[in-house]
Amino acid sequence: MVPFKNLINDEYCRDTSIKIRTSLNGKKKKGEFIGAFPSYGYIKNPKDKHKLIVDRSVEDVIRNIFNWNVNEGLGKIAICHRLNDLGVLNPTGHKKVELGQNYNNYGIQDNTYTWTPSTVRNILSNEVYIGNTVQGKRKTKSYKVHKVEQVPKEEWVRVENTHEAIIDKETFEKAQELSKRDTKVSQKTKELSVWAGFLKCSDCKRAMNKKSSTNKSGNKYEYYICSTYRKKSNNLCTKHSIKMENLEKAVLKAINFHIDLLIDTEEIVNQINESTYQNLKNENIENMIISKQNEISKISNFKRTLYEDWKNEDITREEYLEYKKKYEMDIERLNQNIERLKNEKEKYESQNLNNNEWIEKFKEKEGITELSRDIMMELIDCIYVKENGDIKIKFKFEDEFKRILEYIKNNKLCINKGKVG
Repeated sequence: MVPFKNLINDEYCRDTSIKIRTSLNGKKKKGEFIGAFPSYGYIKNPKDKHKLIVDRSVEDVIRNIFNWNVNEGLGKIAICHRLNDLGVLNPTGHKKVELGQNYNNYGIQDNTYTWTPSTVRNILSNEVYIGNTVQGKRKTKSYKVHKVEQVPKEEWVRVENTHEAIIDKETFEKAQELSKRDTKVSQKTKELSVWAGFLKCSDCKRAMNKKSSTNKSGNKYEYYICSTYRKKSNNLCTKHSIKMENLEKAVLKAINFHIDLLIDTEEIVNQINESTYQNLKNENIENMIISKQNEISKISNFKRTLYEDWKNEDITREEYLEYKKKYEMDIERLNQNIERLKNEKEKYESQNLNNNEWIEKFKEKEGITELSRDIMMELIDCIYVKENGDIKIKFKFEDEFKRILEYIKNNKLCINKGKVG
């Protein structure tokens, strides 16, 4: 009887584990917080432990971190220094000392509670500060093996607008962009350059370095050259030099050209949005999602009858476990397909030119005569400098402009100033 009891007990543990995971996953999908400790800047709502409220005592610290990074150009190390100089406790110290929570961080060996770059990086990349709840980043392997595994980012459970935001989405998105760029504050001026993180060599794709020189007339001028050429070897890449004055003129001209093009073609934007192809595409995706959901429902019904079939001895235990595993894998695969289709649908819906904020962003910059870092971050993704001094600008909304130009070409339209005919 012992092996048989062990078998029953094991199956009971397995079913219990599945039920618990299913319950927790359901809470995650509803946007309910199920963790033990909220992220720095939030505490659990005393009336509902699955809801988060802002920790008013440190919300200004969060805002300062984003402001220093986005508007002042401070890096993670510089932010750490500033916070430590101000005597601000790090998240672990705040939870233990100021909130009195039984929180342990085994990465901290002493009780100094100083800030580190990794802590600042985690804050700058955490969606909780724009009101989103993101969970399911880690999981245990099974109810038998308690090893914790990292979950791929595309499988995280993300629910938007579940609580009060501390940071606006625009600032948060700018912080994410800056994290991907090589941005350094000038040691002389202590200011972040307009071009920092945007200029790259068109051949080696490395950043361009700023230099200054004096011409024969004694006038000082600034220019950029390839960092590979300057720091490594002139055999690895060429100079790719460009004067800052020429760079500013070229970028301003390109931005104003795109603004004029958008204004001149504004009449056809609605025609593109109302195109039959766009509507059919969304309709087909929606039908595919419904089909996948019906398939999941059918497989779930099959799965529910398995246990009875096993108990009625219609199938063996091995067949029961095999079929159950197969059905679970099929459901997981279909859920992934549904998520992919939903993302694709959102992508096509976001391509609706009239509903995108990018149009307003360009129109607001009409007639600009001077570049700023805000303009660069809103409109431009990257600027590639060629060896002959020419530049290639990659705008953030190239796909949208291509759709406009393609529509004009396919419908044999011509562009006149202020009018498309």
